[in-house]
Amino acid sequence: MILTPLTELELANALELRVFRKEASSVEIRAARAEMQKHIQGGFFSIVAMPVTVHELAQRIAFRQTAATGVRTLDILHVSSALLLGAERFWTFDARQARLAEDEGLQVR
Repeated sequence: MILTPLTELELANALELRVFRKEASSVEIRAARAEMQKHIQGGFFSIVAMPVTVHELAQRIAFRQTAATGVRTLDILHVSSALLLGAERFWTFDARQARLAEDEGLQVR
């Protein structure tokens, strides 16, 4: 499964937000980060640089989609990266991001 540095950052921030919202303890988040690193080192996830052309595609998608769907810049960057990296599936818990990914031809889980 492919992770871009942007995805890795979003995940790290989401985990820290759980501490801020008192949904998880620091100990639990450290364990989750360690588990994630284990999956990266074991090859389940691979960190892949965002393609150089990601911003060009993101801008085209923004012109096509944002006024109608209200998607955010980070959502567009995630979908653009997935498209350019040839992702087979797009994983998200965000309904707007999922709709954007589907609209752009990605299979969403």
